[in-house]
Amino acid sequence: MDKDTEIFKGKSFSDIAKDLYGASKKKESQITLLISELKPFVTNIGDATIIVPLIKDYLEVGVKNDDQLAKLLAVVQRLIGSNANGDSEFGISEEEKQQLMADLDALDTTNNKLDEQVKDITNGQIQTNKKRTEA
Repeated sequence: MDKDTEIFKGKSFSDIAKDLYGASKKKESQITLLISELKPFVTNIGDATIIVPLIKDYLEVGVKNDDQLAKLLAVVQRLIGSNANGDSEFGISEEEKQQLMADLDALDTTNNKLDEQVKDITNGQIQTNKKRTEA
């Protein structure tokens, strides 16, 4: 098994690595866009105390997500290496497998919650701003 062997339907290790890199860059762009969109809504310290922690959490989730993706790629890389050596095991313990799956589930849940919070705040701020301009 090498980096061009199909791991998922139509996806090789190198394809997955490219996709993960692209997703990471897309998330970086989304965070930058979110910050630039929310800047005009921070007019006082009260606004900042609400919005800044949300952005901080969003950034932390991005870092954790990238870390988990790197771990996942390392697992696949171990699999490729062990198959090249004739081993049939993944090269990680059952405990490590369970920990990776738990981390991925927790990360996905946290990411979804933060996405919803960002949408709620953005929608609320836009509606508040529209009311201010209409008045």
